[in-house]
Amino acid sequence: MGTIRITAVDHVVEQVLWPRIAPLLPQYPDLHVEFSADYRIVDIAAERFDIGVRHGDQVDKDMIAVRLTSDVPMRIVGAPAYFERRPLPASVADLMKHNCITLRLSSSGGIYAWELRHKGEDIEARVRGQAVFNDVSHHLDAALSGNGLAFLPEDMVADHVRAGRLMSVMEDWCPSFPGLHAFYPSRRHSSRALGLVIDAIRYRGA
Repeated sequence: MGTIRITAVDHVVEQVLWPRIAPLLPQYPDLHVEFSADYRIVDIAAERFDIGVRHGDQVDKDMIAVRLTSDVPMRIVGAPAYFERRPLPASVADLMKHNCITLRLSSSGGIYAWELRHKGEDIEARVRGQAVFNDVSHHLDAALSGNGLAFLPEDMVADHVRAGRLMSVMEDWCPSFPGLHAFYPSRRHSSRALGLVIDAIRYRGA
């Protein structure tokens, strides 16, 4: 049947793609799926990937896009132990006084500015902190350990917030990003393998 190569960030592979694709594989022994966890904006045609994953507003117009998730709410979180030493932030100015866990962008080498929104205004918060990672899974671990504040998708942190392991702050500053979409070139011949994978991962509502 063939191999389908997919590029996406590690969190999406773990939380969205693999849980939907794993049940498919025993049904089709000749289907192979290769995942590449990458934070770059990948040219999937040039790098010979079959499927890429991005937020809906980042998908090129000449690509076929298939929704994978509803819109993605973001959250700023920290551990209760962290807030024992520091006051709760209520503004971007407050954030600048906090130890924020940051993301090194592999595409540019720069530090990701937290994309916030307050009272209809988009704000880039260029926070700083002691720990810098190039993937978000380590952000969660660092936040749970009390090492600072993290800016993460709600689905990564919701269980920890409910259990009291993390506290969510500045929720009225946290936007929802457009839902994740799988995309592939419109000119690509749709193989049976590609069709099976796309059907398995597409969003089917809550």
